[in-house]
Amino acid sequence: MKVINNIKELRKCLARYRKEGLTVGLVPTMGALHEGHASLVRRSVEENDVTVVSIFLNPTQFNDPKDLERYPRTLEADCRLLEACKADIAFAPTVKEIYPEPDTRQFSYPPTDSVMEGAMRPGHFNGVCQIVSKLFMYVEPDRAYFGEKDYQQIAVIRRMVEDLGFKLEIVPCPVVRQSDGLALSSRNSLLSAEERVIAANIYRVMKESCSLGLSVQQTHDYVVEEINKIDGLEVQYFSIVDGDSLADVSSWDDAPSIVGCITVFCGTKPIRLIDHIRYK
Repeated sequence: MKVINNIKELRKCLARYRKEGLTVGLVPTMGALHEGHASLVRRSVEENDVTVVSIFLNPTQFNDPKDLERYPRTLEADCRLLEACKADIAFAPTVKEIYPEPDTRQFSYPPTDSVMEGAMRPGHFNGVCQIVSKLFMYVEPDRAYFGEKDYQQIAVIRRMVEDLGFKLEIVPCPVVRQSDGLALSSRNSLLSAEERVIAANIYRVMKESCSLGLSVQQTHDYVVEEINKIDGLEVQYFSIVDGDSLADVSSWDDAPSIVGCITVFCGTKPIRLIDHIRYK
């Protein structure tokens, strides 16, 4: 596996592969890789001739400097995992390499990027679109792989791809969970052993809500109340939305695909965890 730190070398390397007619898959990450990321990389390796994995902690998508500061950084371990998954290139640039000048581009795709995470973290999705669009331009992948844990992010990126006319396939990949249901996340490493046990209740309660036969509003209230009863958990938001547009729904008949998206604060620090569940 090659570890590349600058854009010029990356493009030069990929040009050689493309000259041979090889397909390229891209897995964008912020590092602190885990089995969820590994599943994306393995799928890309299966479906493409060449797999590029970016490892870049993107500052423009953090609206809280403290959140950026404490985000895990594990580059050496990340590269070992990628080698084991048979990735071809790890692209690990510096912030200066990606942003030699401030990126002033503005992206807006309401309601997809203005609800839920977009409302709670102003500027977050603009930063996501900035970095992902840059990676698409550098790599020019045939396919790009994203974990469905970040459900809203995939919806926003799809809108950006359509808007900017990128010729690639967005490949959503299923959430990878621990045996107790907790969605794998880089942020899980910031939880204590006790907090990790508590955090598993997020998915448990959402899963329970699927079989209760309640209305949309009753389902919403049940999930929020049950999670908030658990010491150490506090729901920031729980939205039941159209699985495509992310607009709120009031009835199970409002859309062919309906998803519940949640963000919960866990522990005394606290650590912000996101998850979702598909209702139909």
